[in-house]
Amino acid sequence: MITAAALCALGLTSAVLASPTPDLSPTQYVDPPPGPAGGLGLDEIPQYVFYSDFDFQSLNLALNQEWIELDLFHHGLAMFSDEEFDEAGIDAEQRYLLQFMAEQEVGHATLIQTMLQGKGAKQCNYTYPFETVREFLDFSQKLTRWGEAGVYGFLEHLDSRAAAEMLLQSITTEARQQMIFRQMEGLFPMPIHFTTGLPQAMTWTLLSPYLVTCPAENPYIEFQIFPYLNITNNPDATPLVNGSTGNDTSAAISHNRTEPLSAPGREVYFSWDVPGQNVSYNSSYVTNSTAGEPKFAAWISQLNVTYTELADVNLTARTAMTVQPGGSIFNDTNPFGQDPFSVVNGTQFIVLTDTDLFVTPFNTSQMLPHVVAGPAVYQSG
Repeated sequence: MITAAALCALGLTSAVLASPTPDLSPTQYVDPPPGPAGGLGLDEIPQYVFYSDFDFQSLNLALNQEWIELDLFHHGLAMFSDEEFDEAGIDAEQRYLLQFMAEQEVGHATLIQTMLQGKGAKQCNYTYPFETVREFLDFSQKLTRWGEAGVYGFLEHLDSRAAAEMLLQSITTEARQQMIFRQMEGLFPMPIHFTTGLPQAMTWTLLSPYLVTCPAENPYIEFQIFPYLNITNNPDATPLVNGSTGNDTSAAISHNRTEPLSAPGREVYFSWDVPGQNVSYNSSYVTNSTAGEPKFAAWISQLNVTYTELADVNLTARTAMTVQPGGSIFNDTNPFGQDPFSVVNGTQFIVLTDTDLFVTPFNTSQMLPHVVAGPAVYQSG
């Protein structure tokens, strides 16, 4: 329930929330002080509500993400004993951090539900793909990565700039959560220069399998769900250090790894579903793709979408392979000298497409008509 105290804390009055279609005409303050020309909304009284169906659907998708994070963190803490956490290198202090991150999700969900005027989704029942503490941490760092990327992908496209500002202040916290989960898993915390964004359809495709049942009154999520993509040889970060070397890791603030999880030239194998499958909560959604035959793997990472050609494509079995690309973020265009940092690194995303359409971070949604399947989360670097 959204309380008056919560509204006051946000500067949202019942009068502001009363109308589902707020008055968009600027309400003038006094003239802003002298300064550079330009800027949006500097002389308006902000209304922290949705202005369009695009806003509502985007915020509601983000709310579903916050709800599963709240449930996930509590579920992991309840599922495993203190001894199991200790064996994974997660002591009582770090378990409290997990509990506190769950409490942060209460704040995030309250914020978004308030901006949706109480019309957003309620919490659902979920399913999770882990049986050990290490698998719980791994899934959590992946889920918070696509939650973070999913908001970055639509934030600058919202009609309500005031709502975008509020959402920005919550997603920066989630970015810290994702880094903490990488540290708990023993991965290098931030092996990237930039954090990528995803269009809503890609985020919903990643989230949708884990929602089992939801309240009947939850708003229908209007974004597309693509056929699910599986990376059959995804690098595994879950083995625990036990006197061995290689990919095994233990919880730490940082690890200077001698062997990466993956590297350019690695063969990556895929399988994918046919479209038209009933999926997600209450089996009330149907997967869909408008693309032709798969020809490329699109690696969505940092500032770039990098395409590699698919090989051994079997349209009957729906399998294919590609090779992890090399290259750096700026290639030869960096005016400050050599950029040795790999474009494909960290926890990032792959989709299969029918063309290698050129896109940039602000218009990644132009890819959507060309997506055959995916995205899938890839553990690179």
